[in-house]
Formats: sequence, C-alpha cells, structure tokens
Amino acid sequence: MARPALSPRRLLGIDRSGGPPPETVKGQPLRPWTVPNIVSYLRLALLPVFLVVALGSGDGRDPVAFVLFVVIAWGDQLDGLAARITGQYSRLGALLDPLTDRALVICGVVVCWHFALLPRWALAVLVARELLMLALTQVGMRAGMDLRINMVGRWAVWPVMGAIALALAVDTWVATALLYVGLALTLWATAIYLADGVRFLQARRRPSSST
Repeated sequence: MARPALSPRRLLGIDRSGGPPPETVKGQPLRPWTVPNIVSYLRLALLPVFLVVALGSGDGRDPVAFVLFVVIAWGDQLDGLAARITGQYSRLGALLDPLTDRALVICGVVVCWHFALLPRWALAVLVARELLMLALTQVGMRAGMDLRINMVGRWAVWPVMGAIALALAVDTWVATALLYVGLALTLWATAIYLADGVRFLQARRRPSSST
C-alpha cells in the first residue's frame, strides 16, 4: 500500500487522514532500533535528570529544569517528525510515545506538587486520570482492543505541558489557567476512550449475524 504524499500538513502531524501507519498496529514487530525510537529513549533518559535538577532547586523554578522539561516535551514532535521523514514507523514507537508523554507529565506534577507551583487538587485529578488510563490500557489490550490516541487527547497534552513548563519558570495565573484547560480536555478525552471501550465490548458480546 503506497503512503500518502508527505505534504507540509502531514509532515507537521496536522493531517492524520488515512489512519495509523500499518507498521504501528497491533501484531506488528516492535522494531526497537529506529531513529524515532532513539529520540524516545533519549527523552526517557532525561527524565531522571530533570527530576534531580528540579527537586534540588530552592523553589522549583530553575532555568536548567525548565529547559530540560521543554526539550523533553518538544522531543514528542521531533520523534514524530523523524518517523514521517524516514518512514521508520514501528509498533514500539506507537506504544512508547504516549508512555513517554505520560511519564513527563507525572514528573512535572511531582515537582509542581512538591513546591506547590500549581493547585494540588488539579494535579491530583491529573495523576488519577493518568493512572486510570494506564489501567484501562492494560485491560483494553488484554481484551484485544487496539487503543489509539484520539484528537482531543492530543490537544490536551499541550496546555498541560505548557502549564507545567510555565510554572517551572514564573509565578503566573496563566499557568493555572492552562492547567484547567488541559484538565478539561483530558477528562473529555477520557470519556471518549471509555465510550470506545464500551462499544468495543458490546460488539464482542453481540452474536454475529448469520448469513
């Protein structure tokens, strides 16, 4: 099957028509050694460095921690760009990318909670949602459901990460506002995942029509 032409919109990840690349769907080989996956490995390796620097600061607002967080977050765009340019899509990449994003958000929440940089009740809801999604992902995979990130979930990542990054840099109400926007989108995305899961289970239980 021929790949769609790599237009500027597709290169930037805006145009996602045509469904996921066939190399990323369930049952395909992991293919761990690709350029995009190496970017993801580097992002994961920087997470403990970020935590050590941020938690070792006096108030959580450290320029080096801020830069590290931004670099790790921007790496999400870099690995997607690398996959589209090289065509090195993989099943492992499809699993690793959202896992790395969740790990970054949780690390950022740990720092913001420790120094009270953002409202703790909102951070608690955010972490609870991430833990719920990890559990639902395991349940879905065992049931044979191939979970895919919906567009609302993609949108939700950026205000959440923006809120954490801004809170690591300055004390401003804008960070709190971004967190609330991201939290609302995150809960919306979760509702979509739950609805998809219910429809999948109902379809499995429904007896197949005889021909």
